[in-house]
Amino acid sequence: MTTSAPAAATAPPGQQEPQDAPIQDSVPALWRTFFFILWRDIFVTGRELAPFLGQVLVEPFFILFVFGKVLGELGYTTPGFEQVLLPGVVALSSFLVSLQNTALPLAIDFSWTKEIEDRLLAPVPTALVAVEKVVFGAIRGLIGSLLMIPIGLLLLDNVSWPLHTLPETVGVLALGGVAGGAVGLTIGTLAPARHISIVFAMTLTPIMFTGATQFPWRSLSDIRWFQILCAFNPLTYVSEAMRGLLTQPTGPGSIPLYICVIAIGAATLLFGFIGVRGFYRRALD
Repeated sequence: MTTSAPAAATAPPGQQEPQDAPIQDSVPALWRTFFFILWRDIFVTGRELAPFLGQVLVEPFFILFVFGKVLGELGYTTPGFEQVLLPGVVALSSFLVSLQNTALPLAIDFSWTKEIEDRLLAPVPTALVAVEKVVFGAIRGLIGSLLMIPIGLLLLDNVSWPLHTLPETVGVLALGGVAGGAVGLTIGTLAPARHISIVFAMTLTPIMFTGATQFPWRSLSDIRWFQILCAFNPLTYVSEAMRGLLTQPTGPGSIPLYICVIAIGAATLLFGFIGVRGFYRRALD
């Protein structure tokens, strides 16, 4: 009489668990796989450089040109407004480019192309696949925002960028990109793909105009309700941190840098948690 070992339990057809199966790889192997996935996305971006630059530069360029150049020469803005506008637009580039480059590809991958299934087959936890999407969006946002700095200096008059704040500037923009990517992860996993254009229209414009990108947050003290509304927007703290680095001590008072960093970090954790849960749920569908 012979006995056989019990067969390993398998998931029913169509119900494959993307993460719960034990992963035998070591931690270094997991991160090596993570960086290979990330490098693939970066390599694809390099091959599509012209469309990428058009996507990340056209909108902020025209905001700077119209609000900073045209309206200034027409006398509709006060002197010094360019120095307030430039850091806000740079912060806007970091946050919104990251958001869009995380949310839109996810909505497409989970609906039409199903490209996300290839990533879910990689020997890494599902949460790391979601984190890779956020990091990749943040890298794009950081590149786009850094490119806007020399463009703004060439386009606008009477603006300066103190070089000694460059490390802090890169750090704030990277944090802003991660926060924008976390918000994009939430939108991309919770919004139905067929409604993603409507969701973008209903979210991007309010985010843009309540993010203190064209005005200092403290200047809204006479419009208290709007100031409180802006305080709930993570972009406000990216804009204020950038403005504080560029205009202090001569410019308008900004929210202290440490408060901005704490607020950006809190928003990243909140939306990252919601987004990873949404990503995991969509991956199981």
